[in-house]
Amino acid sequence: MDKKKLEELRAQYLDAGANDHQTEKFKSLADKIVGDKRDGTRPKPYSGISTFLDMPQADTFEGLDIAIIGVPMDLAVSNRAGARLGPRAVRAVERIGPYNHMTGIVPGAECKVADVGDVQFRTRYSLEDSIEDIEAYYRKVKAAGVLPLSVGGDHSITHPILRALGADEPVALVHIDAHCDTAGTYEGSKFHHGGPFRMAVLDGVLDPEKTIQIGIRGASETIWEFSYTSGMTVVHIEDVMEMGIPALIRKTRDLIGDMPVYVSIDVDGFDPAYAPGTGTPEAGGMTPREGFQLLRGLMGMNIIGADMVEVAPMYDPTSNTAQLGAQLLFEELCLLAQAHKDRQPI
Repeated sequence: MDKKKLEELRAQYLDAGANDHQTEKFKSLADKIVGDKRDGTRPKPYSGISTFLDMPQADTFEGLDIAIIGVPMDLAVSNRAGARLGPRAVRAVERIGPYNHMTGIVPGAECKVADVGDVQFRTRYSLEDSIEDIEAYYRKVKAAGVLPLSVGGDHSITHPILRALGADEPVALVHIDAHCDTAGTYEGSKFHHGGPFRMAVLDGVLDPEKTIQIGIRGASETIWEFSYTSGMTVVHIEDVMEMGIPALIRKTRDLIGDMPVYVSIDVDGFDPAYAPGTGTPEAGGMTPREGFQLLRGLMGMNIIGADMVEVAPMYDPTSNTAQLGAQLLFEELCLLAQAHKDRQPI
């Protein structure tokens, strides 16, 4: 090793703290993340009250740009219940973010973000009442001009969210999932986690021709006719494998363009090797690396909201599913932070 270089490194770093940096890139990041607290201390991840992605708590939308919201409801599941406990499991995940090394985004420094708690339900027993409660809550979110980032709960929660966000004009959709979730009435109920996007289209709040569904597979293909007849773009997992993520990103961006778009992720879109803790696992899904690459490729799109759903912690013995869910949530937060920045006047 070059002795002169070694002496220079020792002079610069031997007694330096964790946030004492020599380059402008890392000095700037430290300014955004820790500010004047350069002594290396940070909040203990195992103490205090858990919030999504360690973001501040808030009990109001006032002054916020992005609100992270828990929606602990799973009355609409068709297989294994338990996603109502998803928000709590994701809140408990530590050390996600605060910097995205690929996109360069520090969401907490780019805009005002807070965990505003959970949607409050009038009863734990009525699916129909719960759907109404979710829509009413998100109408308030939209009226406040806040971008929502939501954690389910089962996938039926996305229907009332879209009813609120798409009330003025239909929105586009990027949907990662094992299932299309466009089935009809199931055992007498239109409101179930296998049909939110059919309902959203029929309600006039989702544009099917600007909807792309990614990672589709499994035994339920025969009930997804609505996706095809309505004009949705269905990308099966085999198509993902064949075309690759860069081509899939181009396809997605070309399809949606500048249209307001909602991003919805069912954690069962990922292979159960990475996400066993979910109600309807399907073998052969995406890898986390593919999912992160795909989401990062959406940077700069006109995103108006996002969600991550169907984490069921009782089937998640290693907490891998909650960990993946939290990282996916952070990637979505970065997309929303960039979208908020892009909307600000120059």
